[in-house]
Amino acid sequence: MEREIVFRELDYDKDLTNVFLWMHQEHVIPYWQLNLPFVQFSSHLKQALEDRHQTLYIGEIDGHPMSYWEAYWVKGDVVERCYEAGSFDQGVHLLIGDSDYLGKGYALPLLRAMVGFQFQHAKTKKVVAEPDIRNEKMIHIFKQCGFEPVKPIELPDKTGLLMFCTRENFEKRWSYDGYYQQV
Repeated sequence: MEREIVFRELDYDKDLTNVFLWMHQEHVIPYWQLNLPFVQFSSHLKQALEDRHQTLYIGEIDGHPMSYWEAYWVKGDVVERCYEAGSFDQGVHLLIGDSDYLGKGYALPLLRAMVGFQFQHAKTKKVVAEPDIRNEKMIHIFKQCGFEPVKPIELPDKTGLLMFCTRENFEKRWSYDGYYQQV
């Protein structure tokens, strides 16, 4: 059965409660460490929305909000110090928050759709990820999508595995037309 994947920009008033609850899920806490009290998390999310080098999205499947995404420009991010970043390199962070969608094969199609969306920017030649080095499941999904491991990196909140997905590798592996809708 074909499912509709849609990414829409996060709406603070509409999405705060869902994202707050997702950050308190057992499968999210070890990797995001944002299981803060509501007032603190609310402030954190407002700051994240004001950060002009990233855009926050809610991923929906068939109209149901179920995932949180941060698409960011590497320039201006702590990750740019970890490799020779190109001017239009983008990065991605994600979580599937609604546990009803875990273990059902959605992670790869969602990631593929978001990376395809990021490559819609004509000057972007590389999308980077730095999943927590302990998060073997997500590292596996990133590899399936076309990301290649580069090296472990020390970030302020974790040891990540720097991974690159080049436009060339992505386009060899996938046709990304029609894999996403942005509203």
